[in-house]
Amino acid sequence: MPNLTHLNDRGEAAMVDVSGKAATAREARALARIRMSPESLRSIVAGDAAKGDVLAVARVAGIQAAKRTSDLIPLCHPLALAKVAVEFAPEDSSTLTVTSLCRVTGQTGVEMEALTAVSIAALTVYDMLKSNDRGMTIENIGLEAKSGGKSGTWQRGT
Repeated sequence: MPNLTHLNDRGEAAMVDVSGKAATAREARALARIRMSPESLRSIVAGDAAKGDVLAVARVAGIQAAKRTSDLIPLCHPLALAKVAVEFAPEDSSTLTVTSLCRVTGQTGVEMEALTAVSIAALTVYDMLKSNDRGMTIENIGLEAKSGGKSGTWQRGT
C-alpha cells in the first residue's frame, strides 16, 4: 500500500509535517470557465449589471478566498501569500475565463489557493448575475501550471 501523506500511522487524517522542508519560491496558476448567455456576458463587459461591477467584486472574492484556503479545506497549511491575482477575459460570446496566479515563498505549494481563487471568483460571478441567468455553468476548473518545490515545474498539456 502506498504511503498516504494525509493519514497518520493509525489511519487518521493528519496535516503533513513540512517543518523539515526548505522554504522555496512557489507559484501556481489555475483556470475556470463560466458559460452564460451572451446578454449576461455583454452586461459584465459593459459594466452595467444590476448588482454592480461584477468583475471587481469577483476579483476581490477570489483574492480573499485564496487567503482563506486553509480555513476552507481541511489539512491545508496556512500560507503567507506574497501575491494573488485574479483576471477575467471573454473567451467567446458566452464564455468568461477566470484565471488566478498565486505566489509564496514557503515550505508547501499554492495549488489549492489558486484553485480556490478561481472557484470562488466564478461562484461570485454566478451570484451577481443569477437573477437574470440561472442557467450559467462553471466548468473546467483546473490547475494550469505550478513551479517550485520538490516536484518542480508542471504545466498542463506538456
